[in-house]
Amino acid sequence: MDLAVLWFWIVAFLFVGYFVLDGFDFGVGMSLPFLGKDDTDRRVLINTIGPVWDLNETWVIVAGASLFAAFPEWYATLFSGFYLALLLILVALIARGVSFEYRHQRPEAEWKRRFDWMIIVGSAVPALLWGVAFANIVQGVPLDADHNYIGTLFDLLNPYALLGGLTTLLLFFTHGVVFAALKTDGEIRERARRLAARSGVLTIVVAATFLVWTGFAHGTTWFWGLAAVAALALIGGWLANGRGAERTAFALMAVTIGAAVFALFAALFPDVMPASNDPANSLTIANASSTPYTLTVMSWTALIFLPLILAYQGWTYWVFRKRVTRQTIDAAAVH
Repeated sequence: MDLAVLWFWIVAFLFVGYFVLDGFDFGVGMSLPFLGKDDTDRRVLINTIGPVWDLNETWVIVAGASLFAAFPEWYATLFSGFYLALLLILVALIARGVSFEYRHQRPEAEWKRRFDWMIIVGSAVPALLWGVAFANIVQGVPLDADHNYIGTLFDLLNPYALLGGLTTLLLFFTHGVVFAALKTDGEIRERARRLAARSGVLTIVVAATFLVWTGFAHGTTWFWGLAAVAALALIGGWLANGRGAERTAFALMAVTIGAAVFALFAALFPDVMPASNDPANSLTIANASSTPYTLTVMSWTALIFLPLILAYQGWTYWVFRKRVTRQTIDAAAVH
C-alpha cells in the first residue's frame, strides 16, 4: 500500500479513537442537567470520567500532529479555513478542563453551578462542531487555486453540515449516557438507562438520515458497507441498553461511532478536502501528502509507539474499572 494512503487511514483511526473515547466524555458532560438531581449525583457523573478525560483528549493532539506531518497541505487548508470553528472547539475544551479542576475548590453552590454549566457547554460545543467540520470536509468547501478556503464561517453552517453536527451531538450524548449507566449504580444508573433509551430513538433517526444523505451524495461501496455496520451496531446498542446489558451497549456504541467515522473517510477517499466550486482545486491524498521519506519515518515511529500508547490506555481503564456510587462520593467527602 502507498504510504500516503496508509497514513490517510491512520489519521482516520486516530480520529476514531478520539471520537469514541472523548465522545463519551462529552456525553457525560452534557448529561449533567438530566441525570444530576443534586450535587452528589453530579459528582458521581464527573468522577466516572475524572481519571480518563485528559488522557482521552490526547488523541486529538496526536491526530492533529499526524495530520500536520503527513498531510501539511490538508492541515494548512483545514486549520486556516475552519479557524473560527476550531477556535470555538479549543475554547470549549479549555473551559471544560478548567471546570473539572476548579469545580470542587470551593463549597458554594453557585460556584459549582457555574462550573457545571461550563462543563455542559464545553461538552456540547465540540460535540456539535466536530460533526459540522467533518460534514463540510466530506461535502466539500470552496477553495481557490492555492487550496485556500474562500468561504466564511456561516458557509460552514449549511443544512447538511448542521445535520452532521446534530448527529455527532446525539451520538456522543447517547454514548455518554450509556457509559454513565455502565459506571454507576442504584438510582442514577436506572435514570441513565431510561435516558439512553429515549435519546437512542432520536439518535437512530437523525444518524440514519445523515448517513443516507451522505450515501446518496458521496457514497461508495465501502461507505455503504461501513454505514450498514454503524446502523446495525447503533440499533443493537439501543436494544442492549433496554435489556440492561451496559457493557454490550457501550461496546456497540463504540462500534457505531468507529464505523461511522471510517464511512465518512471512505466517502472522502481519495480526496482529503474536495473543492465544491472547482474539482481542479481539490486537495487529494497525492497532492496534499508529505514526502515518502517523512512518511517512512512516521510509519516506523507509529509502529513503535502506538502499541505502547494503546497498552497504557488499556491499563488505565482497567485500573479505574469499578463503578462510582453515591456511597464512594460520600466516603471521599468524609476523608
